[in-house]
Amino acid sequence: MCGIVGIVGKGPVNQAIYDALTVLQHRGQDAAGIVTWGEDGLNVRKSNGLVRDVFHQRHMLRLTGNVGIGHVRYPTAGGARSAEAQPFYVNSPYGICLAHNGNLTNSHELSQLLIRDDRRHLNTGSDSEVLLNVFAHELQNRINGKPTAEQIFDAVAAVHRRCSGGYAVVAMIIGHGIVAFRDPNGIRPIVIGQRETAAGMEYMVASESVALDILQFKRLRDIRPGEVVFFDNDGVMHSREYAGATRYAPCIFEFVYFARPDSIIDNLSVYKARLRMGEQLAGQIVREWPDHDIDVVIPIPDTSRTSAGQVAYHLGVKYREGFIKNRYIGRTFIMPGQAERTKSVRHKLNAIDLEFRGKNVLLVDDSIVRGTTSKQIIKLAREAGARRVYFASAAPPVRFPNVYGIDMPAVTELVASGRTVPEIQKIIGADRLIYLDLHGLIRSVRHDNSEIREFDTSCFSGEYVTANVTEEYLKRLELVRNDQAKSKRELRLHSRGGEAVSGEPDVAVDRSDTAVGM
Repeated sequence: MCGIVGIVGKGPVNQAIYDALTVLQHRGQDAAGIVTWGEDGLNVRKSNGLVRDVFHQRHMLRLTGNVGIGHVRYPTAGGARSAEAQPFYVNSPYGICLAHNGNLTNSHELSQLLIRDDRRHLNTGSDSEVLLNVFAHELQNRINGKPTAEQIFDAVAAVHRRCSGGYAVVAMIIGHGIVAFRDPNGIRPIVIGQRETAAGMEYMVASESVALDILQFKRLRDIRPGEVVFFDNDGVMHSREYAGATRYAPCIFEFVYFARPDSIIDNLSVYKARLRMGEQLAGQIVREWPDHDIDVVIPIPDTSRTSAGQVAYHLGVKYREGFIKNRYIGRTFIMPGQAERTKSVRHKLNAIDLEFRGKNVLLVDDSIVRGTTSKQIIKLAREAGARRVYFASAAPPVRFPNVYGIDMPAVTELVASGRTVPEIQKIIGADRLIYLDLHGLIRSVRHDNSEIREFDTSCFSGEYVTANVTEEYLKRLELVRNDQAKSKRELRLHSRGGEAVSGEPDVAVDRSDTAVGM
């Protein structure tokens, strides 16, 4: 999962992009990058690390210009040291910079075609670089002089025909403007904002509406599935919907876990969706366990708080904060290695004994992926003196990998894969385990937007929106995503002093302290 932003402004955009990336930091903590364009040309700064660590005053001063894009990343393969920082760049035609959120499910085939037929050179194994080169090739085939909006639209339509998967893209065509588009299934989110200034209208695109809010851009609308939007350097917006087949199937896991609660995605409030998840979960508990003996509901911070509060309210029991979170520990289910994840949970949460001692406690989490965190948290609750520890998930069992840009582990590392709820309950050590069912989750999320008839629920249902997700593809994906493969890549990178190994899908990134012209 990544965060993207692009701004066409009437004044310098470096600080605005930086501020937007800070509020999108939850979408990726491995690497960050900003590219701007102005009278003195193109400037870039990107490196591994958090936004606040990558950009210092000397970098910001060099990121001049009224047009720019930014990116925060975590990798869908490999760990933090092997992250490929974006935006990526190609010099033909015009020079194009691109930032991408998502995953191409036919990246391997496309990379071979790009090299063999399109005569394009690829420097990395990143699907984002593949997508950039597909777009650049298609645009180059259509232009004669200055690119027109129609030529750009036709190039993106060709990208949609060639690329499969989930993707939201922002690209800067040097000297001409910013292009933003979304996959024809609308899996990955991207929203448009505008801001009136004395000098004229400014436009912005971002992964989540919260980035618009903090910069006081008015949320205009979401980019529709397959739609392409072009903001020229004069501040004029052009758009065209995709003429090919489209579906409106946004990723439902955005609402469960990834998106900030104050964001609105596809005209749906993430906060309201999580409130309703709690209501649905409470109703399910009452139906399945009418004689429950729950004394207190305690959330697993942070994303489950909204749902847990509603569970407590509708069950008529106390809601308490029982865990204090260290906010400087990363998300555990994407950490490489079981030992590292187990240690991280202990460092991440500490229990308040007073809220557990002698009580029957219902712990509520947004989801259960590997089960590592759940097992350790239940153990913490018992050590704090809980008499019984029940566990509830505000999402269904995660039984299948996500292939559209969320680094859910290999299917063999998912605790729910091939197991019944009682078996999972035993593994994590709960006295009772309750999952919100899929119908309840869908009802919770789509409540206010009848235009959306379906969601990408593949990690719960195993039903993938794109037709090319075969058993062969999933097996190949597992070879890349399992702990052993990730650890092997990390060791190889260490042994070469941070240099990438030829043929591996991850490379080291430029760590220079200065902005560079590209």
